[in-house]
Amino acid sequence: MIRHNQQGVHPITKENISMINPYTINPGQSGPRVLILAGVHGDEYEPMLAAMQLLDELPDLLIRGCVTIVPVVNEAAYVNGSRCACDGIDMARICPGNKEGSVTEQAADAVSLLIKEADYLIDMHTGGLLYDIYPMVGYMLHSSPEILEKQQQMAIASGFPLIWGTDSRPNGRTLSVARDHNVPAVYFEYGGGTGFREEVVERYKEACIRILAYQGLFEEPFSIQDRYNYWLEDERPDSGHLQIKMPAPVGGVFIALAKTGEYMRKGQLFGEIADPLSKETHPIFAGEDGLVFLLRTNVHVKAGEALGGILAVDLFDKKTIKEIE
Repeated sequence: MIRHNQQGVHPITKENISMINPYTINPGQSGPRVLILAGVHGDEYEPMLAAMQLLDELPDLLIRGCVTIVPVVNEAAYVNGSRCACDGIDMARICPGNKEGSVTEQAADAVSLLIKEADYLIDMHTGGLLYDIYPMVGYMLHSSPEILEKQQQMAIASGFPLIWGTDSRPNGRTLSVARDHNVPAVYFEYGGGTGFREEVVERYKEACIRILAYQGLFEEPFSIQDRYNYWLEDERPDSGHLQIKMPAPVGGVFIALAKTGEYMRKGQLFGEIADPLSKETHPIFAGEDGLVFLLRTNVHVKAGEALGGILAVDLFDKKTIKEIE
C-alpha cells in the first residue's frame, strides 16, 4: 500500500509476525519509533477502528520517525467475539507470552517482541462488554524519573480529561513489558458496553495524533497544553486493577444509579443489586468521595465481580497517593 502527500511517497508495509499483523508507516527520515496497539482484548472494537483510520490518515501527516500499528493484536479473541480467545487466557495477564504456547500466548509473544523494539508505546482499550469507562489515559509509575516524565508528557499531550498513574509492579501486561525494557508507555480507556460510539474512535485518533505531534513526527510544531481535568498518581498495590474495584456483595441484577463522569460523595447511593431468587435488594454505597470513572454495564453480576470504581481526585488538581498514607 502506498500513500502520497506533499512530502513524497510514504510506504505502508505489512508483515505477518507469528500470530499478529503489524503495519508500519515509514517516511524515510529518522525519528522515534512508535508502536500503537488495539485489540489486545477481542471485545474492544472502537480502538480497532481508530487504528484502521490512523493507517489511512497518518501517511499524509508523518514526515519523520516510524509508526507501527497493530489493529487487532488478539485476532483469535476478536473472532471469538469476547475478551479472550477460545483458550480462555487474558492476554493482558500473560505477556511476554510464549511462542510455543497457546494461541493467546503466541500472540502475546509476538506483540512483546514489537514492544521491545519500540521507542514509545500506545495501547488502546475500552471497557469491553462489561464496563463503561470515563475517558482516561494511564501509565505505570516507573523507577526511572526520565521514563516517568516521558510518560507523563505523553499523557498530557493526549488531551484526555483523566490522567492516572498506577502501581508499577503488576506483570503480564503490555505496559509491564515496556516497563522492563524502559519503553515509555501509555494506555487509553474509554467507553465500552454493547453499543458502538463513534466519539471514542475520534477521541482515540486525536489522542494518538497529538502524542505523535508532540514527539515531533509531523511538520507542524506542537506544544503541550494542560487540558486534563483530573490527575491521580497512586502507587498502592494493584491500584490500576479494574476488576477488583467495588466488588459485588451478592449476585443478582445490578441497577446502576451512578454515571461515569459524576462526582459522588461517600455514602451516596451508587446503585443496587436485586436478587430475583431471594427476592431481596441490596443497596450499594460510594465508599469515598471522588469521580465515577468505571461503571458496570452488564447487569447480571456474580458476588465479587466489580460494579464500578471511584477515584479520589479533585478538579484541576494533581494528587499523589503513597503506598503508606
